[in-house]
Amino acid sequence: SKGHSLGRHKSGGIGRTTGDVITGMNPLSPYLNVDPCYLVQDTDEFILPTGTNKTRGRFELAFSTIGGYCVTGATFGAMNGLLLGLKETQSMAWSKPRNVQILNMVTRQGALWANTLGSLALLYSAFGVIIEKTPGAEDDLNTVAAGTMTGMLYKCTGGLRGIVRGGLAGLTLTSPCARYNNWEHMKASLPQQSL
Repeated sequence: SKGHSLGRHKSGGIGRTTGDVITGMNPLSPYLNVDPCYLVQDTDEFILPTGTNKTRGRFELAFSTIGGYCVTGATFGAMNGLLLGLKETQSMAWSKPRNVQILNMVTRQGALWANTLGSLALLYSAFGVIIEKTPGAEDDLNTVAAGTMTGMLYKCTGGLRGIVRGGLAGLTLTSPCARYNNWEHMKASLPQQSL
């Protein structure tokens, strides 16, 4: 009977044989003569330490958050600088000095906004990571607390009134995010509760 077996072929490679027929022998290159079905992976491509979950924590998300806010700030600032530059040089003819003035405005505003939003994102992420380490802290409350503390620290140079305003601004900006996340969690748990 002609059964399946692994064996060495004339080409020197190892593959499956069905009698005299070679199956699954599609070499990837002349130097790598391996059956591609052995390269298929059914599991994750990374190994997690014991006791960890597959979702990224606040620390891992901090880097993309800070970078995203810096790029957003630079883009918004550059657009704002372009509009301000065009408005301030409206009476000038198109010339090199006007172009330089517009370019300076774009650069200054882009850097200013990127620095501001990047600093806010850094503070928010740092507070989020610190609060996350607190035992029993809920994720939605972490968001609101980190936003409130970020606003308070960012405006602390303005005295007590600045601290209160900054805290209220942080609370106001992060509450809708927490409410949206909480709504998504509630919607996801409703079908499970009905079962």
